[in-house]
Amino acid sequence: DLAPRTLRKLFERLGATYVKLGQFVASSPTVFPEEYVLEFQNCLDSTPTVSFETVKTIVEADLGKPLSEVYSKFDETPLASASVAQVHAARLVSGEDVVVKVQKPGVKDTLAADLGFLEVAAKALEFIAPDLSRLSVAAIVQDLRTSMLGELDFRAEGKCLDEFREFIRANGLEEVATAPAYYPAQSAGKVLTMERLYGVPLVDLEGIKEFSSNPEQTLFNALNTWTLSVVGCDFFHADVHAGNLLVLQDGRVGFIDFGIVGRIPPSIWGALQGVALGAAEGDYTVVAESLVQMGATDRDVDVPAFARDLEAVVKSLNDIEPMVTAAVTPTGDVAATMAVDEQQV
Repeated sequence: DLAPRTLRKLFERLGATYVKLGQFVASSPTVFPEEYVLEFQNCLDSTPTVSFETVKTIVEADLGKPLSEVYSKFDETPLASASVAQVHAARLVSGEDVVVKVQKPGVKDTLAADLGFLEVAAKALEFIAPDLSRLSVAAIVQDLRTSMLGELDFRAEGKCLDEFREFIRANGLEEVATAPAYYPAQSAGKVLTMERLYGVPLVDLEGIKEFSSNPEQTLFNALNTWTLSVVGCDFFHADVHAGNLLVLQDGRVGFIDFGIVGRIPPSIWGALQGVALGAAEGDYTVVAESLVQMGATDRDVDVPAFARDLEAVVKSLNDIEPMVTAAVTPTGDVAATMAVDEQQV
């Protein structure tokens, strides 16, 4: 469609901040229209590149030594280019195949300026139109600003790689998943050197079949690993899209690009447990208190009244009696439909 394509090209012309926002659109199919999600997927790993001479200058300045003292081979053509950095294949002087993530010049200043403007604009918009505060626009922009600026220190990403690999080892997942090994001695704030993983994107079904005899199970392995990391790791991968999940030649799932991670505070976990326990025991006061604790309601909410409303909603849902109809199709298959009384809903 013309509108999504035009907007995507405009974002690319506006620079790194807006490309990053475009990647947020591409990774949020439940929030944005399908045609925009599909179009902005072009922002995931195909943004304009910078020259090899610029990359070499950045690497040597950040590592404090000539390129040839660190890498015996360094491909001039990048494997991928994103809004903040581009990635080059290389080989260490010690012989390991690696990929080198290099931050593009001027990105930090551009992101800080653009995101600062967007944050002020969002707060001004909420002030002018108070009803928009319910959408938490300013809070969303503030979270994006924090995560995107945090992405600029590649040493933090390297630490996440180490922690995620330890999480995989501690949970016995080494046979189904992995993440690249981090090389701290060959990394710095703007340069990240990590193990090169060989594989195909998780959406490449034909490619997956070459490496996995059970593609469906491979997908489940990726989902289960990520879900367990939300619960059992200090952080979780917050930028999971097709470009950041690989099916490796040995059939394992490779998680890459930990530039953006999410962390759930202990207070929120406690509140979620309260919601689950309260719902299981039918104690809607506990459910209401837990929802208030996690910030899911207005600050001045009447907890007892909220609990009664929750109980009424759950009771009305339990009272709904669905009507299921089964029939045999002309091809011999059995098809079933389910309907509910609209008055009950």
